[in-house]
Amino acid sequence: MTHDQNFKNLILDYPREAIALFAASEARAIDADARVTPVRQEQLQERLGERFRELDIPLLVEWPDGRREAILFVIEEETDPARFSVHRLAHYCLDLSELLDTRRVVPVVVFLHRGHFPEQLSLGGDAATYLAFRFLAYALPRIPARQHFDSSNLVARLNLPNMAYSPEEKLEVYAQAMRGLTTLEPDPERRIKYLDFIDIYAALDENERIVYRQRYPEEVAEMTRFAERFIEKGREEGREEGIGQGEARVLLRLLTLKFGPVPEALRSRVESADADTLLYWSERVLSADNLEDVVGR
Repeated sequence: MTHDQNFKNLILDYPREAIALFAASEARAIDADARVTPVRQEQLQERLGERFRELDIPLLVEWPDGRREAILFVIEEETDPARFSVHRLAHYCLDLSELLDTRRVVPVVVFLHRGHFPEQLSLGGDAATYLAFRFLAYALPRIPARQHFDSSNLVARLNLPNMAYSPEEKLEVYAQAMRGLTTLEPDPERRIKYLDFIDIYAALDENERIVYRQRYPEEVAEMTRFAERFIEKGREEGREEGIGQGEARVLLRLLTLKFGPVPEALRSRVESADADTLLYWSERVLSADNLEDVVGR
């Protein structure tokens, strides 16, 4: 599972929301006039060399009118806290500071799983500390999901499955994440993209999906309406790019939307199906209870 890439996409797609959630204490000064720009990693890697993996999302916040000095947010996702290196992060931030000629650098680490991690680094001798390095830590499993059920921050809503909740709350957490996606994200392409994100981290099994459809019929109805609109949009795209290719792409998105990540074997089967079969399967998605109801065994 490429958690690092999942969070990289999330932060690049929603940089303001990511800063507001993961670095709330520093985000208060970022107003609507500020410009948030990702720093190109290709440039950074050329300078920093191979000893740094692609784990960080440097976001440069600037005020075009110059009333405030620019500030750099370095956001890293760390799946396993035991693998986190505060030395590596400190080294990276120092190099960034030199490269971009700024001392206004805010290191942020988002921890996905539970575990212990060092919260600071101090280097010195008997007489004094000569280097003191701290960072903002956002440990998702320590954050009560219920605190963000009504949040208007889409990054918070998408991460509800990664936060703390009891087993009895799992379906409600999933429902609130889905509501956040459908109400806060108007773009259909991004809805599909981050439906995958929610499904990956909620990891509902088939029984849980059945109960979810029974317990949250309004959410399922909204998803069905969206699927119908997406089918029509896909047909229009299919006429433009070739019906087979367009219908296969749309069907895979619909299957993901309703049932979660599509197994690789089924994905290959869909991509190789003819246009009539794809159209037939697409129409069956809306009433199907599982993948087999759509495409058979």
